[in-house]
Amino acid sequence: MAPRVSAVAAPVVDGLSRTAERALRWIGDARVGLGLLLVTALANGVAALLPDGPRLLDAWPYAVLLGLVALSGVAAVAIRAPAAWREWRRPGPVRPGRGALLRVLPLRTADEVAAALGTAGYRVRLDEARGRWAVHGVRRGWTRFGSQASHLALVVIVVGVAAGSAFGSETSFSLFSGDQALLDAPRPGFSAAVRLESFDAEFGTDRRPRRLDTTVTFLRDGSAVSQAILRVNEPGAFDGYLVHPWTYGPAARLRVTTLGGGALLDAAVPLDGVRDGVPVGSVELPTARVTLGLALANASTNELGVSVVEADGLVDTVRLHPGDSERVGDIVVRLDRFDAWVTLLSRRDPGLAILFTGAGLLSAGLGVAFWLPRRRVSVRPAADGMVLTLRGERYDDPSDELDRLARRLGSMA
Repeated sequence: MAPRVSAVAAPVVDGLSRTAERALRWIGDARVGLGLLLVTALANGVAALLPDGPRLLDAWPYAVLLGLVALSGVAAVAIRAPAAWREWRRPGPVRPGRGALLRVLPLRTADEVAAALGTAGYRVRLDEARGRWAVHGVRRGWTRFGSQASHLALVVIVVGVAAGSAFGSETSFSLFSGDQALLDAPRPGFSAAVRLESFDAEFGTDRRPRRLDTTVTFLRDGSAVSQAILRVNEPGAFDGYLVHPWTYGPAARLRVTTLGGGALLDAAVPLDGVRDGVPVGSVELPTARVTLGLALANASTNELGVSVVEADGLVDTVRLHPGDSERVGDIVVRLDRFDAWVTLLSRRDPGLAILFTGAGLLSAGLGVAFWLPRRRVSVRPAADGMVLTLRGERYDDPSDELDRLARRLGSMA
């Protein structure tokens, strides 16, 4: 029975092996890899345009897509790397045909040709059989691994993205001057924090910002560790976190009391809304059963409009400058000064280093492949001398190399 089982099983195993090899070659095809990258770029573009787009990148279809990109890169290397190694260590024959350059030269001995190609920078193999000879060579054969590195770089980039998605964090918070916040969600033993010291802005005559400087102090265990000035595209780094200034806006620091002097509010109120191009904000005073509506009436003169609204409607409005105090209904409102609020984005991405490593590997691989192209050559005797056959990469024109080799071989004594 055992021989019959073996005879039946062998074709099945061979069929599975051939199917797996075909699948590996298909997924490792450069056109398939390019198509997967285009689909990934399209998915990222759609996610950037949609309001809830980032959630799409957390869904399982996107994870499957990234897995296919990584698999394509690994398959491409698995298929091409062994052949590239064999060709580099043992150069094979170059056949005439499309893309090959030919030159007929005076006949030399096989040893002379091999020596000349060796001094020209080629790894040489002499093939002799039945009284005939051929010299095969490859120059910069190792650069073929540059394209393999590009495929591996895609895998590294996918791993970096996956690591950032799985283990990274992102937190945003708004601060007034003097306020502080943790850089991540509270947890035992975590004390990395940031304190907003000041926000300085300078605008041009066209009202566009020329300078947006956010001065912060980084804290650990409640003690100041370092101070930094954050700017657009210049985040601060602390304890593995990148802290970006995200958004900003004006605020009014108010003191509100009852007619008898009882404190109702002593804080900065953000003007984080916009109405008719004017920054506005509001704050509720439950004890007085009113709501304050605020509007930056005139930015050039630092004039603040204050409206007091009860359940029955508007009570009264006043305009204040820094230092002014006015009675509005049954409360007294004082504008101490104008301030600013800044929203900071704290991001921790453990995959960032992996991502940049992949990007560097991709750039290096493509640079090697394009700037140091591989050249393959074969020299065979012919009836009227010997024929030099040279091939470069598909994107390379090796005409100058053909002339260089022809001069070297033709000038031998």
